[in-house]
Amino acid sequence: MVPTSRLAALATLGLLPAVVAIAWPPAVWAAVAFDLALLAAALVDLRRCPRARALEARREVEEVVSAGAQNRARLVVENLSERPISGTLADAPPPTADAARFRHPFSLPPRGRVELTYLFNPAARGDHHFGDLHLRVRGPWGLAQRQYRYAAAKRVKAYPDLNALARDALALARPEEETGLARLRRSLGEGREFESLREYIPGDDVRVIDWKATAKRQKPIARQYEPERNQTVMLLLDCGRHMVSRIGERTKLDHAVDAALRLARISLDRGDQIGLCAFGSKVSAYLPPKRGRQHLRALVDQLYPLQPELVESDYDEAFGLVASRIKRRSLLVTFTDLLDEDSSRSVLNRTLHVRARHLPLVVAVADSALLGPARAVPT
Repeated sequence: MVPTSRLAALATLGLLPAVVAIAWPPAVWAAVAFDLALLAAALVDLRRCPRARALEARREVEEVVSAGAQNRARLVVENLSERPISGTLADAPPPTADAARFRHPFSLPPRGRVELTYLFNPAARGDHHFGDLHLRVRGPWGLAQRQYRYAAAKRVKAYPDLNALARDALALARPEEETGLARLRRSLGEGREFESLREYIPGDDVRVIDWKATAKRQKPIARQYEPERNQTVMLLLDCGRHMVSRIGERTKLDHAVDAALRLARISLDRGDQIGLCAFGSKVSAYLPPKRGRQHLRALVDQLYPLQPELVESDYDEAFGLVASRIKRRSLLVTFTDLLDEDSSRSVLNRTLHVRARHLPLVVAVADSALLGPARAVPT
């Protein structure tokens, strides 16, 4: 039996005869009689509490949620009996989910149903676990409660906020679509695939002038190129000690994962192939380069459980694996943080080693809160 606040209040009133009994001893019998009557009423009320089979409770939540964003969990309680039922439903959201509210009072008519909703915000990527549901139902007099547990334990996967990634990718693509920058870039000769000849426009790079066509047509003619498609981009994510420190409430690895996904989304939209190699003291995830929107989901599946570790990153193993499996010339984008001279030298040596075959690019995750004072002029 779980006592209610009403029972506690009435029990407090029962102390009054006991206080009077100090001055007038016969009053103690009134206190005893009151307490026994209250106990009997509470036991009767407990017996009349709805049984577990009179209720059905469940939680509805997506198996994949967004880390760092508000997600919705819905609780459904159904009254299967012919009596009204009231009580409290308590959920057990993940400890790291920052749930706004997880205790919900309810009141159900006979055969009634109620849906209760609350928001939760997973603080980090990875697996998060919900516990069971707990219901407390009151007796008709409101003196006693029964508590029941309904099996509802569930694991959810907290992915990076894909909606934010989609908005960012759209924002990055929109300026070219709206202002014609894509045509301007091609007209300036960017890219390496020849597309066509056109008349030279003042301001074009002189290197795009086709001198044969110019001599033939008696006016400046330029070669027009278009960006290459079907390029290969390999994302290398350092998950070692360099990425453990935090910028704000998130680790540097969290910021690197977001940046990698933004790059992957844009590259896949433009027809390129994207691959992944995540590593700490050893390679923890590898995904060969592929193209297509469906490949983005496979990439996210590999990225969401990654967590930084306090280990020294083995750049030799990671770059060696990529070099052995990727024969085609590719852009190798390494996300790390160059904290000290030794780690910087290790990254530099490996990038120089693969430079003959691939195009290496190192992206350092910097803390703007530290860079500002470091760059400030002393006064």
